Amino acid sequence: MPKATKESNASTPSGAKPSRKSGNPSKAAKTSTNSLNGQQPVVSRKVFVLDTSVILYDHSAIQNFQEHDVAIPITVLEELDNFKKGNDIKNFEAREFIRFIDKLSAEHRLQEWLPLNGKNKGFFKVLMNHETTEVNAINIFGDKNDHRILNSALRLQEEKPESKVVLVTKDINLRLKARALNITSEDYETGKIQDVAGLYTGNDTIEDVPAAAINELYEHNTCEPHKVLEAAPTDNHFFILKSFKNSVLAFYNASENLLERVDKISAYGIKPRNAEQAFALHALLNPAIKLVSIQGVAGTGKTLLALAGALEQRREYKQVYLARPVVPLSNKDIGYLPGDIKSKLNPYMEPLWDNLKYIQNQFQESSKEFQKLRDMVELEKLLITPLAYIRGRSLSNIIFIVDEAQNLTPHEVKTIISRAGENTKIIFTGDVYQIDTPYLDSQSNGLSYLIDRAKNHPLYAHITLLKGERSELANLANELL
Repeated sequence: MPKATKESNASTPSGAKPSRKSGNPSKAAKTSTNSLNGQQPVVSRKVFVLDTSVILYDHSAIQNFQEHDVAIPITVLEELDNFKKGNDIKNFEAREFIRFIDKLSAEHRLQEWLPLNGKNKGFFKVLMNHETTEVNAINIFGDKNDHRILNSALRLQEEKPESKVVLVTKDINLRLKARALNITSEDYETGKIQDVAGLYTGNDTIEDVPAAAINELYEHNTCEPHKVLEAAPTDNHFFILKSFKNSVLAFYNASENLLERVDKISAYGIKPRNAEQAFALHALLNPAIKLVSIQGVAGTGKTLLALAGALEQRREYKQVYLARPVVPLSNKDIGYLPGDIKSKLNPYMEPLWDNLKYIQNQFQESSKEFQKLRDMVELEKLLITPLAYIRGRSLSNIIFIVDEAQNLTPHEVKTIISRAGENTKIIFTGDVYQIDTPYLDSQSNGLSYLIDRAKNHPLYAHITLLKGERSELANLANELL
């Protein structure tokens, strides 16, 4: 939700919950002309006008504005009607919101201010009129739905001059247009990560470690943490430990309260080329870790390591699932493409096939490993699956790799993880700075959300890959262009 300001009582996810008490009883007693069973909204509160993009991002958004009032333009309901059919998360969000509004207004008119369910909540209504008497967005920008939503906010400003009206939208361009019309406009920030630069990386380098501790790790493979660290580390955290003459890679096993040595072991022909890749493979191959995320720029080996780690464990699981969020070009859904579902998905899944071919080419065509990969694809032991159909399923005895996870919303990430059944491992890979979805950014995408919320959980491990290993030419692009 929008950030708190000095004149606002609205809180951010980390802010303190505001009080509904007013310092001026006479102001608190003022109300608008709409009523419901004698209850009326207090004009000293803000009124947040929500855009369609906010509802499709979080169907429960109207419940997240504390004591402030929330309004939905009728145009938003019209747009949601176009999203109610389908299997994508956005279709689910639209349906859930429509059901919520239907239940909320079962015995009342939506043109009245209806009290939202819950303690210290504000009021809600649908804005039916987008005709204005002064500034008119349609006259300035043209007649389209976004501009009708702007007009609804302008009309509300005219009707409630004593209240601060704020348009909340994930659409950056709509926010700019709103501000051009002197409408306060902000992003929806519930679930947003405030400090992406300080996002959990999963590993640290410790200098000046006692040589005896490093020797103990080499000799016995374990060491007590207090011999190296001043405080207890995060669960499943990785370390590069350095002394004057030597260094070692280590992992904190929280269940045993021990530092364990990490070796650079290969997985299905793929050997890690740097410390972070070794950490990633260690987490991927650790049966006690059921949820792994790998973050890094292009060429750092995220997808390749995830796929190699999954193939190395193929005997422990029934299937390996591969998936990527489908971000259509020119706003066309995959249904626009000809063919069956496999034909529609293939253009989007080529990067996964490229990595599979790279792993396969580590072996001779006559080798058992090469033939095993071919058999896994033919027998659908290695299967590409659309995320759109994940809802309602129970995924047991599988490894599920979700590539380009930065293009998922936090709710989509939660939906995928909640599908996990017995003996299932889920791997998310992506780059939080490379967003292809118009209403997400580095702070609000599902991968950033997962890394921030799941850190220090015994079932979860994360690693950020820093060094590009694709080629020197690819590194040049990442560093200089």
